[in-house]
Amino acid sequence: MTEPRDPGGHAAMHEPLDLVVVGAGPAGMAAAATALDGGLRVALVDAGSAPGGQFWRHPPDDARDALPTEDLHHGLRTYRALRATLAAHERTGRLTLLLDHHVWTAARAADGFTVHAVDRGRPPEERAVVLRAPALLVATGAYDRQLPFPGWDLPGVLTAGGLQSLLKGGGVVAGRRVVLGGTGPFLLPVAAALAARGAEVVAVCEAAAPSAWLRHPAPLLRNPAKWAEAAGHASTLARYRIPLRTRTGIVGAEGDGRDGRVAAVRTASLDAGGAPIPGTERRIEADTVGVGWGFVPQLDLLLPLGCDLADAGDGTTAAAVDTGQRTTVPGLYAAGETCGVGGAALALSEGRVAAVSVLTDLSAPGRPGVRPLAAERRSVSRHRAFARAMAQAHPVPRDWPAWLTDDTTVCRCEEVTAGAVRAARDDGPATDHRQVKQLTRAGMGWCQGRMCGPAVHCLVAARTEPYTPAERLIATPVTLGALADSARPSTGATPSEPT
Repeated sequence: MTEPRDPGGHAAMHEPLDLVVVGAGPAGMAAAATALDGGLRVALVDAGSAPGGQFWRHPPDDARDALPTEDLHHGLRTYRALRATLAAHERTGRLTLLLDHHVWTAARAADGFTVHAVDRGRPPEERAVVLRAPALLVATGAYDRQLPFPGWDLPGVLTAGGLQSLLKGGGVVAGRRVVLGGTGPFLLPVAAALAARGAEVVAVCEAAAPSAWLRHPAPLLRNPAKWAEAAGHASTLARYRIPLRTRTGIVGAEGDGRDGRVAAVRTASLDAGGAPIPGTERRIEADTVGVGWGFVPQLDLLLPLGCDLADAGDGTTAAAVDTGQRTTVPGLYAAGETCGVGGAALALSEGRVAAVSVLTDLSAPGRPGVRPLAAERRSVSRHRAFARAMAQAHPVPRDWPAWLTDDTTVCRCEEVTAGAVRAARDDGPATDHRQVKQLTRAGMGWCQGRMCGPAVHCLVAARTEPYTPAERLIATPVTLGALADSARPSTGATPSEPT
């Protein structure tokens, strides 16, 4: 879509908006479709070039025929139905779909919310976009949680999510001989997809023990689809003879002396706390390593708005919401992984529930009736219970810092070592990742602590205290020109245009 622009260069919204949805993954798409069907005018904003988020990530439209990735996706029927709904409302003008738009902040206003974004659809040009609406729904998803180990900063060591994104978004197999490690069911589809694309997956190292699931039978019995999905991945692993090594961790990586790329990993059996068991270490040759320890909710837009957070049960915090996905800030809603990681099915249901809450809270004569929520709320409850069980069955190992030598890099952007972080804890004394940042610069680099923050938190904070990211007023890098553009008054503004 090419939106009309005012003389100041801003994107001009000629009809007042009722709702801005940030994030076009499963939660955001479901929320936007439900709100549009209920009669609202919606702006759906996403940094990607197409709706779908990371879960339904596809190659660019002009490359899909050459890079087929349909077999890597689940729920494509749902995805296509949502896209058709959005396209229909876009044709009527009720939906403003803003792709390649990076939202860098949102602020409360007297009549709702002001959302600031940068249009990066025509690089290197950047244009400021300002949206206003009485309701804001944040569905910005989550990102990979990483735990450092000696050699994790070598070329060829990626996140498990990064490996999958390369496959889905470009049909790219990152390496020929791959080792995966970490914890959680997400490792299985990544291994299956890599093997199906021709990579040799040498091992999947799962830090947890499968018996942990036996302590949580009810969520498993209530979610038979999860069993079927896991069985499919297990079948693929068996077909390609991929060994799944439980209670095992990747505790180091070694580089190739010629180009520095990873050439091998060291794995070890883990005790009940996650510390390597002496005498169990083994060396595996590999040119690519994928590591994932779950995910961290993306809260950058929510923190400056002042909404309460809650313990997500997996070592992170997430947006605190009521049964209608309302945050503690009036007019602000959240859905999907921002409320705690739980998968696409949960995100879809939460997006629909949130949209119905918006319809209820903005109810006006002449709008269609609000759809019943009983089934969606049961779905949310069922999938949230499964997510809690998964977090308990696949925790971050308590004693993983035993893997680290003092010269192991923890913050890759600023090259801060584990020894420096420990010194800040013991001599500072720093009690959280924010104080470590002040003392060592860990978290001051390009990623702003997204990669190292959870690990630094684990190294210095109390074991029972969940990780909460630092508040950032600017969620994504933005040029001074775009900042100036967003502050410049526009002509002929409507209530939804920049003023």
